[in-house]
Amino acid sequence: MTTAVLDTLVAVRRTAMDLLARREHGRVELTRKLRQRGAEADMIETALDRLTEEGLLSEARYLESFVSYRARSGYGPLRIREELSQRGLQRADIELALRESGISWQEQLQDTWRRKFSGHLPIDAKERAKQGRFLAYRGFSMEMINRLFSGRGMDD
Repeated sequence: MTTAVLDTLVAVRRTAMDLLARREHGRVELTRKLRQRGAEADMIETALDRLTEEGLLSEARYLESFVSYRARSGYGPLRIREELSQRGLQRADIELALRESGISWQEQLQDTWRRKFSGHLPIDAKERAKQGRFLAYRGFSMEMINRLFSGRGMDD
């Protein structure tokens, strides 16, 4: 199958709408995908500006969707923040989306920990380090992880 070059504004818009129909996209991500399909930069900008005006392309919806999806997959705020930064989103928008997500990150941490370690607190320094590394990799702060290990969960 050959990739068709997107050489008209209608073709660029149609392709953008097809991508948005599958899932929410950020503007930077959508621009990259359209460029890969051979669209010209000025046509991409025009098409995306129009989709934004029509409410079909929304950074806020994309952020909300991404934060929710990654949190349900067991990731914490540090990892999600980094992934969104790598996707070219503004730091202030990311922070707002994380704050407004309504997610209790301590509960999220406990759930992720329970699924991975069956709710067994570490019995020695080696196991504590292993569990801590896993949870930190998933995007939870050391402060949150230490609260979990000390039994001071979310009630304090």
